[in-house]
Amino acid sequence: MRRLKRDPMERAYLRGYQNGVQGKSQDSCPFNSTAGRQNWINGWREGRADHWAGFTGISGVHRLNEMRAVG
Repeated sequence: MRRLKRDPMERAYLRGYQNGVQGKSQDSCPFNSTAGRQNWINGWREGRADHWAGFTGISGVHRLNEMRAVG
């Protein structure tokens, strides 16, 4: 059975979140399109907030899985 591809905007958000949790700079955004960049930055901001709140390592992975289930 074929797997459906994820929404590119969701993928941009999740990648931004992962970079934010890892403490990477906002300048590392790989997207040039407006919509992709905006979703990446939104994810990055939430990831940075979780990083500052202590959601790193296993707790950060758990939080990311929660977001995937809800979204």
